[in-house]
Amino acid sequence: MSEPVSFHVHGEPAPQGSKTVGRSKAGAAFVREDNPKTEPWRNAVAAAAAEAMAGRPPLAGPVELEVVFVFGRPRSHYRTGKLAGQLKPRAALYCAKRPDVDKLVRALGDALTGVVLVDDASIVRLRAEKHYGAPGAFVDVREVAA
Repeated sequence: MSEPVSFHVHGEPAPQGSKTVGRSKAGAAFVREDNPKTEPWRNAVAAAAAEAMAGRPPLAGPVELEVVFVFGRPRSHYRTGKLAGQLKPRAALYCAKRPDVDKLVRALGDALTGVVLVDDASIVRLRAEKHYGAPGAFVDVREVAA
């Protein structure tokens, strides 16, 4: 088995939503992401993944994917007044709000395809979490015994 691929992506994670299929006025078919933030996020993931791969070929066998998506904290998590900037004691660790974790994983899997993985269908085991903190994602991909 090869070495695990681990990397960090900076920036707010974006989910993969629905796609709009249509035709232009000239009659050409097109497919467009409904979320305009998805493509830039996938590009950032692909760039960080390519750097981590360091020229190695994509993994072709079954893999395990572990990812922690991190979102910026809302202002309501912080104290005010003299203690401004400090987290409230009850501030949540996990982000239990939108976007859905499955849609985040879909965007990540598409970004990894052709860079870290031959095909994202080779992901056989998955662990994904959503936390609060500095926005980004921590990604680990490991081959598993077939």
